[in-house]
Amino acid sequence: MNAMTPQNQLSTQEIQTLDSAHFIHPFTDHGDLATRGARVITRSEGVYVWDSEGEKLFDAMSGLWCVNVGYGRQTLAQAAFDQMMTLPFYNSFFQTTNVPAVKLATRLAALAPKVGDRSFEHVFFSSSGSESNDSNVRMVRRYWDLLGQPQRKVIISRHNAYHGSTMAGASLGGMSGMHAQGDLPIPNITHIGQPYFFEDGKPGETADEFGLRAAGWLEEKILSVGPDKVAAFIAEPIQGAGGVIIPPASYWPEIQRIVDKYGILLISDEVICAFGRLGHWFAYEKFGYKPDLVTFAKAVTSGYIPLGGVMVGNRVAKVLIEQGGEFNHGYTYSGHPVACAVALANLDIMEAEQLPQRVKGEMGDYFAKRYAELNDHPLVTAAESCGFVAGLVLVKNKLTKERFNEADAVGMVCRRHCFSNGLIMRAVGDRMIIAPPLTLTHAEIDELLRLIRQALDLTQQELHQKGLI
Repeated sequence: MNAMTPQNQLSTQEIQTLDSAHFIHPFTDHGDLATRGARVITRSEGVYVWDSEGEKLFDAMSGLWCVNVGYGRQTLAQAAFDQMMTLPFYNSFFQTTNVPAVKLATRLAALAPKVGDRSFEHVFFSSSGSESNDSNVRMVRRYWDLLGQPQRKVIISRHNAYHGSTMAGASLGGMSGMHAQGDLPIPNITHIGQPYFFEDGKPGETADEFGLRAAGWLEEKILSVGPDKVAAFIAEPIQGAGGVIIPPASYWPEIQRIVDKYGILLISDEVICAFGRLGHWFAYEKFGYKPDLVTFAKAVTSGYIPLGGVMVGNRVAKVLIEQGGEFNHGYTYSGHPVACAVALANLDIMEAEQLPQRVKGEMGDYFAKRYAELNDHPLVTAAESCGFVAGLVLVKNKLTKERFNEADAVGMVCRRHCFSNGLIMRAVGDRMIIAPPLTLTHAEIDELLRLIRQALDLTQQELHQKGLI
């Protein structure tokens, strides 16, 4: 029997038929979708969502890395309603502004910690992380133009990184599947290896030794391109969509040394990692590096309404403002008053409930301890976490770390068992990853680990039946 909700008077099958006929989904094989039918999510509360058949799912991905305060926060809906009834929209072009945007920019500048001689007093608003990273390309190149070094155009990123799906964002990212569509990357964007110790560490090499070697790939690329041609290096503190790649402790200090040595700008893409996900308002503080630009989106509103932006460090902002004249870049929705009002209310919740502090403190410790217990499962190795983001690798042989063939699609097998048994967990190749809401209780962490272990057991059974283990 199809479950109904007040918001939806159509059957699941009717919705799926209309969906297939009219809705082009992001990152979706639509031929496959038409055969399977989309799972229709209809409501949510806390850390759970429900589908149109009434099935309850523990959302261990916070929607798409974004619902940090959990679902069902009426104060966020009220903030949106109140602002819509006051000023639903006005643009920020033509020397105009609005109160929520000004308040939010001021609030974010206060939250962003000063590291060394770098501080953030200015914010550029967009509607997404993709738009924000496009804006970074424009700002970085404009910065060097104004300093009389227009040849500095090359931006270095990492393979398997995700920085958005717009032309510039997808080019900055290092996803080969995205580059294969649309003649990407665009000119003057190049990539280096990712700091993935499990995959790229050499026999006998320690994690810290590997971290230094991986950071050294940046210096090699700078010298290959030419130091006078490199504008910036962009990287996520922890690579998210690439599979939760947590760099060794030695990595970021060495990256900082290299960018300082060659005088290039450093962009910290914190679309996933900011706003408490790693136990800090901004993740660069955790790792101790000094970015010039910080990309944000997602959790600034906990995903309740689209909003993104760039924290613009004083070194860049001073040049753009004092020497740049008119900056010919922006969006209709830059500083959207409703989005900014919701963001302010969201930050109020995070501060009142001390969510970053919970992740940094006892709750984060408990989560890390419980998650690490997955390393005892016969299929699992490298189960590791940082704050409230975590990943593990599914392996054929734990002793030798022999991995499954790509054609085995072991991650998708596990993902199917997750979704069929009340858990949303993401597969990236043979890696399984989660990024749960920051509101988790001890009991919810215990439930989450029970659901993961259940899915792993079912995956093991299926792989054994197929003769793959």
